[in-house]
Amino acid sequence: MSEQTAAPGTSTPRGAAVWALVITSVAGFMAALDNLVVTTALPAIRKDLGGALDDLEWTVSAYTLTFAVLLMSGAALGDRFGRRRLFIAGLAVFTGASAAAAMAPGIGSLIAARAVQGVGAAVMMPLTLTLLTAAVPAARRGTVFGIWGAVNGLAVASGPLIGGSLTEHVSWHWIFWLNVPLGLAVLPLARLRLAESYGAGARLDVPGTLLASGGLFGIVYGLVRGPADGWTDSVVLTALIAGGALLVGFVHYSSRAARPMLPMRLFRSRAFSGINAASLLMFVGMFGSIFLLSQYMQGVLGYSPTEAGLRMLPWTGMPMLVAPVAGILSDRVGGRPVVAAGLFLQAVGLGYMAWVATVDASYAVQLPALVISGVGMALYFAPAANLVMSSVRPQEQGIASGANNALREVGGALGIAVMSSIFSAQGGYGSAQDFVDGLRPALVTGSAVVVLAAVAALLIPARQSSGRFAVAAEQVPGQVLEPTTH
Repeated sequence: MSEQTAAPGTSTPRGAAVWALVITSVAGFMAALDNLVVTTALPAIRKDLGGALDDLEWTVSAYTLTFAVLLMSGAALGDRFGRRRLFIAGLAVFTGASAAAAMAPGIGSLIAARAVQGVGAAVMMPLTLTLLTAAVPAARRGTVFGIWGAVNGLAVASGPLIGGSLTEHVSWHWIFWLNVPLGLAVLPLARLRLAESYGAGARLDVPGTLLASGGLFGIVYGLVRGPADGWTDSVVLTALIAGGALLVGFVHYSSRAARPMLPMRLFRSRAFSGINAASLLMFVGMFGSIFLLSQYMQGVLGYSPTEAGLRMLPWTGMPMLVAPVAGILSDRVGGRPVVAAGLFLQAVGLGYMAWVATVDASYAVQLPALVISGVGMALYFAPAANLVMSSVRPQEQGIASGANNALREVGGALGIAVMSSIFSAQGGYGSAQDFVDGLRPALVTGSAVVVLAAVAALLIPARQSSGRFAVAAEQVPGQVLEPTTH
């Protein structure tokens, strides 16, 4: 199958679908894990490599920055030069950069390796969904995307646990070495087991790529540096203003270009706009909450990194149990009600945690909030991918995946920035009570944002009896979306 070419939506053997699920899930897990896996290892990294607080922040931010900025470009390159080919290239870059990070002799080389990791992840991550969609019949995509979503959701949420456990019991180097055997195992499998596919009539949109990349760089850089440098810092303000201006230019250009990288008409689809708005807002609330709650469990309640991670498993591990079931449910009733229900539950869980958080809160008191949040997150991740991919034409699924992933990353950076600012304004690190005083309003804010995400999900049109979104007819004349059969 190494030279096979497949179009999205075509029927493929069951074995090909299983291999595609395994390969894309492992690759997605690696990319998603590295968003937060470093956070609990920072003290050990500083002890070994030195560096100021600003340098340590960049070991996290360098990855986030390149990852978010290049996601849409990576998807566009895959459409133009071959999705499997670019997926393999991105995975190879990510694996090599992981080894370089593990062997970094100083903090500067570690930051550089993390930036290159982000480049590789940005190329391979959006293509995982496109390749998986091409390999799975439409009738089974909800179930398969449920499994894929469970794995990716677990990676995002368990990053602090895995990073803390490896750092505490082995060495911080192994948070990067972990990717190397996985990458080396997946590379030949991708070459042999994935079918090649392209975007129809794809070409590289150079002006659009430059405008989108520059705009995302400015926005994400400003969001990353804002909490540390201050929102009135000249560099932060310049980055945010310039990034916003470039994104406005990108929208203006893409709405008039004959063949843009990201057609603005896609956002006329309520399905596409609704799920992307929900994804952005979900990641604002979730990333900011995980960032603060992992510190709360360690700094206030006194748990070790491993102990804190284990106690968060009812939240972080729940996707592995619930998401596959939620995927099957979304095949039967549609993705909109499942996503909306999940987001409302996630909001309830965060609000509940804000209510019970104290300097000496017992684990029994926290447990219901963790379980509710875990179920909610699982219900969101399962059908969200399917909603994104089924809201556009098959040949546009690559860039749709890239846009959705880029919005998620921007949402994650925005969530950490906003909730950290609220935390600092209302409390701080001075004492355990100060921390709780800042944590509570931040979690309430996160809960409110996730409620808005649920409202956005409810704007997605109900599925028609044919299995398509009602919005399909609103898109380009002559466009045919493949129906989902049951």
